[in-house]
Amino acid sequence: MAIITISRMYGSGGSTVAAKIADAMGWSLLDNAVIDEVAARTGLSVSEVAAREERRPSLAERVATAMAMSTQEMMSPLAAAQFPPTEQHLLDVTRAVVEEAAARSSVVIVGRGAQMMLGSRSDVFGVFCYGPLEALTRVCMQRDNLDHAHAEKRVQQVNQERTAWVKANWGREWRGIENYHLCVNTDALGIDGAVDTVVRAAQVYFERG
Repeated sequence: MAIITISRMYGSGGSTVAAKIADAMGWSLLDNAVIDEVAARTGLSVSEVAAREERRPSLAERVATAMAMSTQEMMSPLAAAQFPPTEQHLLDVTRAVVEEAAARSSVVIVGRGAQMMLGSRSDVFGVFCYGPLEALTRVCMQRDNLDHAHAEKRVQQVNQERTAWVKANWGREWRGIENYHLCVNTDALGIDGAVDTVVRAAQVYFERG
């Protein structure tokens, strides 16, 4: 099996790049299906999982989780199970979904910390999709139907949340080039150029392995 992980800045088109790579290589794609599977396994709704993924809980949420865990320790297992799953439990379930997908077939995995979870494996090729703030903002304006100011704010907020989430869970810098085999500027290369670059580089990497 072989795995390509796609970490992506918000607005970089990383999910589109991943889908095109999977199509070009004839591999499976694991993107939003992760959310569906995690929701099914935890009993949360898809929207709840989507709202909590790749985002570090706020201070208020962390305090509430700590209080809930303390309360659960004094309750019966059946009663405690009615509490929402903790962030660590969601992360554990996500890891299981990712690892199971990687064991079934060669796959392209989008986000969800896959590079941090699987990066030490020799059969993983890690990619980071990025672009300048103005380019990311333009994409967000078109995709999310926002004006420039609100689009720029959303891009910065989401990317800051992803940075904090990776730092909190793995103690690593999400944007650190040392975490990836290849970083591609999707604004400079375009989506198709980024896809071609990743496919060629991944082929070289896996052939050498």
